[in-house]
Amino acid sequence: MPHSQPPAEEGHPPPLGVVPGPWKSVSLCKGRRESQGTLSDTSAGEEAQGEEGPAAAQLDVSRLRSSSVEIREKGSEFLKEELHKAQKELKLKDEECERLSKVREQLEQELEELTASLFEEAHKMVREANVKQAASEKQLKEARGKIDMLQAEVTALKTLVITSTPASPNRELHPQLLSPTKAGPRKGHSRHKSSSALCPVVCPAAGHALAPDREGKEVDTTLFAEFQAWRESPTLDKTCPFLERVYREDVGPCLDFTMRELSALVRAAVEDNTLTIEPVASQTLPTVKVAAVECGSTNTCALSGLARTCRHRIRLGDSESHYYISPSSRARITAVCNFFTYIRYIQQGLVRQDAEPMFWEVTRLRKEMSLAKLGFFPQEA
Repeated sequence: MPHSQPPAEEGHPPPLGVVPGPWKSVSLCKGRRESQGTLSDTSAGEEAQGEEGPAAAQLDVSRLRSSSVEIREKGSEFLKEELHKAQKELKLKDEECERLSKVREQLEQELEELTASLFEEAHKMVREANVKQAASEKQLKEARGKIDMLQAEVTALKTLVITSTPASPNRELHPQLLSPTKAGPRKGHSRHKSSSALCPVVCPAAGHALAPDREGKEVDTTLFAEFQAWRESPTLDKTCPFLERVYREDVGPCLDFTMRELSALVRAAVEDNTLTIEPVASQTLPTVKVAAVECGSTNTCALSGLARTCRHRIRLGDSESHYYISPSSRARITAVCNFFTYIRYIQQGLVRQDAEPMFWEVTRLRKEMSLAKLGFFPQEA
C-alpha cells in the first residue's frame, strides 16, 4: 500500500499521526490497556523478584553457613592434627628430659663416688706417707746413733794405735810391761823367765812357724786353723766351726744367768748389737720386776736375782724397760760385747793385721769371758 505506515512496534502504541481519526479513541483505550497490562506485568515481576530475594539470601546464608562449617571442621581437624603433633613432640621432649635427668643423676652419683674414693685414697696415701716418714725418721735417728758410736770407737782405736807402737808401747794396754812396783805382787807360782823352754809351734793351716809369746803362751793349732778359715770369709753365722766353738765354750756359759728368760733376751740383744748399758745413781734406782721375782729392793740384780748393789742398768733394743744389774753381771755382758765388737771390726775390714796378732786378741777376749764367767771382774772405784 502506497500510503501505508510502518507497523508500530510490539508492546508500544503507534504514533498519533498515523492513527486514523475514527480509530483514535479505540487506539488510545487500547494503548492505555496495554500500558496498564505492561505496568501490571512489571509490578508482578517486581513482586516475583521481591519474593525471590529472601530465598536467594537465605540460600546464600545457608551456603555461607555450610562453607563456614566446613572451614571450621577443616580448621578443627588441622588444629587437632597440630595439637596431636605438638603433644607427641612434647612427649618426646619429656622422655628426652627424663633420660637426661637420669644421666645427670647417674653422673652426679659417679662423681660423688669418685670424689669419695679420691679423698679416701688421698687420706690413705697421707697416712702411709706419715708412717713411712716416722719410720724413716726413726731409722735416721738410729743410723746417726750408730754412726756416732762407730766414729767414737774408730777414734778410740786410732788413739790406741797411735799411742801404742813397738818403739813406745802403751803400758796400759800391755800390763806385762809395767814395773813390778806398779804391777803389784802376784800370787801363786812364779813364771820361769827362761825362753829356752819355749819352742816355736808350726801351724799347719798357716804353713809357717808361730813364735810363742814371751809370756809363755802357745798357739793351739786347731783353734788357729778354725780362726784362719773364718778369717778368709768373716761371718756372724753360728754354724761356722770357729764361732760354734766360741758360743759353746765362752758366750753361752758367760751369758747363762739364773733368770733364763731375761738371759735369752740379753743374748739376742748382744748378738744384734742393740743392748745398752747405762750407769745410774744409787738414789734413783727404782723397783724392778723380773720374771717371777719381785725386786722390792734397789740392791737386787735382775739377772742373777741376788742381793747386790746395782750401779748399772741395761736396756734391750728400743724397749723402754730398764733392768738393773750387779757389777759381776755387767762384767760378763761387757766381756761378750767386747768379743762381738772385735769380730765385727774384722768382718768390716777395720782391723789391718796379720792372722797371728788377731788370733791372740781373740784369745785374750775369750780369756776375759772365761774370767768374767768365773766371777772375776775389775773392781770399780
